[in-house]
Amino acid sequence: MIKVEGLTKTFGTQPVLRGVDLEVPDGSITVIIGQSGGGKSVFLRHLLGLVRPDSGRVIVDGVDLTQLRGRALDRIRERYGVVFQGGALFDSLTCAGNVAFPLQEKTRLSRAQIAERVAAALQRVGLADVGDKYPAEVSGGMRKRVAIARALVTEPAIVFFDEPTTGLDPILVNTIHRLIRELHRRLRFTAVMVSHEIPEIFEIADSVAMLHEGRIVEVGPPEAIQASPNPIIQQFIRGEPEVRI
Repeated sequence: MIKVEGLTKTFGTQPVLRGVDLEVPDGSITVIIGQSGGGKSVFLRHLLGLVRPDSGRVIVDGVDLTQLRGRALDRIRERYGVVFQGGALFDSLTCAGNVAFPLQEKTRLSRAQIAERVAAALQRVGLADVGDKYPAEVSGGMRKRVAIARALVTEPAIVFFDEPTTGLDPILVNTIHRLIRELHRRLRFTAVMVSHEIPEIFEIADSVAMLHEGRIVEVGPPEAIQASPNPIIQQFIRGEPEVRI
C-alpha cells in the first residue's frame, strides 16, 4: 500500500531524514518507534503529503505522492484518515459535530445520511451517548475515541495515528490500543502509527520500524524487534539513555 524509498529532508543545516526506506503492507498496522527528535513526526508529515522531501519517493498504491500537486494530491488524501496527537478536536463543536466535520467538508451526503454515519461511528468506539456533549465535557480517553471516530467516519483506506495515546494513564493506553486493534480487524484499513508506548505497542503492531537519527535501523514483526541484538533498539526498549563513545 505504501512504499518509501530513499527519503531525505534537511531543515537549514540540520538533516532530519537521511535516506528512509520502508514498506507498509496493505491491511497491516505498522508502528514507527524511536527517540524524540529522531524524525518520526517529519516522516509522518511526508506520508501525508504535507512536506516535500529533498529527495526520495513516497509511493501510495503505485503513485508517487511527491510528484503530485493540487487536486491530484487531494484525491490521494481523500483516502486518508488522521488521528492527531492530542486529538485536535474543535472545542466549539459537539462530539457529534466533530465527527461530522469531514463528511460535511468532503462529501455531498445529506444531513440525514451524515447523522446516520456519525451515529454509527460513535457507536463503534463505544460513545453512542456522548454526541451532544462538547469535548471539554468528556474525559481525555473519550476525546481520543471521538478523534478516532472522526478519522474513520469517511471509511478511509489508510489511517495515520500520531501518538494517539499521549497523556493517558496505562489503563487507558491499553483500552485505546485494544479499540484500534478491534476497529482494524473489523474495517481492514492500513494503519501507520507513531508511538512511544513501549512495550504496550508490541501487542497491536503487525510490523515495527525503528527510526533512529533519520534512518530506519530495523523493521520486522514485534517479536523480532524485541529480540533484536541491535543495542540501539534494546536501549530504547529498556528506556536507557543512548551512550555515545
